[in-house]
Amino acid sequence: MQEPVDEPGPAVALPLRERAAAAERIVAAAASVALALRDKAARVSGAARGILEATALMAADPGLIDAAVSRVTGQGHTPERAVWAAVGEVTAVFKEQGGLLAERVSDLHDVRNRIVSELLGRPAPGLPYRVEPYVLVARDLAPADTALIDPTVCRAIVTVEGGPTSHTAILARALGLPAVVAARDAMDLPEGSVVIVDGTTGEIVVAPTDEQVLRAEEQIRRVITFDGAGRTRDGHRVQLLANVASPDSVAAAIEANAEGVGLFRTEFCFLDHAEAPGLDEQVAAYRQVFAGFPGKKVTIRTLDAGADKPLAFVTAADEVNPALGIRGYRTAWQRPELLDTQLQAIAAAAAAEDADVGVMAPMIATVDESVDFAARCAAHGLHNVGVMIETPAAAITAGPILERVDFASLGTNDLAQYTMAADRLMGELALLNDPWQPAVLRMIREACQAGLAAGKPVGVCGEAAADPMLAAILVGLGATSLSMSPRALGGVAEFLRGVTVDQCRDAALAAVAAGSADAARSAAALLLEPTRA
Repeated sequence: MQEPVDEPGPAVALPLRERAAAAERIVAAAASVALALRDKAARVSGAARGILEATALMAADPGLIDAAVSRVTGQGHTPERAVWAAVGEVTAVFKEQGGLLAERVSDLHDVRNRIVSELLGRPAPGLPYRVEPYVLVARDLAPADTALIDPTVCRAIVTVEGGPTSHTAILARALGLPAVVAARDAMDLPEGSVVIVDGTTGEIVVAPTDEQVLRAEEQIRRVITFDGAGRTRDGHRVQLLANVASPDSVAAAIEANAEGVGLFRTEFCFLDHAEAPGLDEQVAAYRQVFAGFPGKKVTIRTLDAGADKPLAFVTAADEVNPALGIRGYRTAWQRPELLDTQLQAIAAAAAAEDADVGVMAPMIATVDESVDFAARCAAHGLHNVGVMIETPAAAITAGPILERVDFASLGTNDLAQYTMAADRLMGELALLNDPWQPAVLRMIREACQAGLAAGKPVGVCGEAAADPMLAAILVGLGATSLSMSPRALGGVAEFLRGVTVDQCRDAALAAVAAGSADAARSAAALLLEPTRA
């Protein structure tokens, strides 16, 4: 994936004799970009085709081209600087107008970057266009980039930045793609190389032998199915649920025989909006997910905006430390009407379908917040209310929190980040940001023991649950349910069916007592692996 194009330097006045030719270069570059986008649009269908066709129209817009050309002919700007400035003017107008126009700003920037890249003789930015299978190598990926990946062509992702719990890794799992993050030398992989990417071990094999390719193909063909009832070898029940990111991902969860949905992320309904979606739009979106699981558990999380998931109408652009700022439930402090509308939509959607709906708030840190959230839910007729435990404060006070709500769900990705004071997006800190860290496991134990004492369920919906051996540790710590990417259900179910609950508990004790993440893994493996047959 190409690095983002940089803003051209300050305008240098071109000689008068060069300006006409420079202006013609803008016209030609814009036409080339529009043609390439129309060609892409002709090869796809549905929403993707409409987006590409609309972007092609922007690239060919006479007003935009004329504005850039006039900067060259009248002020002597270089072509790339002229395009950058012209798009900047249009962007400012769109932002001021708000509404649908403001939502097109990212498209304008895409067009700008494509035309400037064409003028500079660089490949187009963004996801590469390929018809043959490929491994995507990038410095990092925004959630929007990852969401546009076609898993039928892109077979794996390798990034320099990010950690095992970054959103790149999470979205890659949701797409069913192997992902290796925090691979510092990834950008040195030669274009055109044949590689094997193992998302389980983090290994990247460059120029593999025929034997290595054969082994990899055999592993890919091995399909592990889930029979729809999570349990240990001695019959201890553990609900195995799916994480769902949008209505489109419901089919994968159903096909995987998930026992329900442990985490329904609602951010998809808010992304790329200049203002929050209305009540009717939200009700329709939530109903699509609820309808897929009649009579089954569906736990929906209220808006989790902020930090690495900023929203234009919620997140301040100048937050000094977004990960510790206004995010998750805290957004309701400033925009309470967003939460009230969402709860109203959830209640309406739940009433119209037969799913067993629970609603939980993200980023809870205090007992008072859980009391406030439960009261807000009750006001909308929602009575199966829970909270996300993803801060050390919530884990430590899980007992009194669970006296006020009906259930809790552990978000291990953020819990690891905040327990270890390690930014989950920084590849350099990936070793610290590991859910096997004993300190993180102790936080999980605190919350699970509080659930056992209160007689209330405490599940895990962080992607730690997708690691089969770690899933057994979570069961041993007292987790009552595990929620993960649908593709992970078969492997986790198979592992749990090979161990007893007492083995899980013994392994959990050993892992918590270990001195490091590696030692915790080794201790768990000794107690779990030898008895599996």
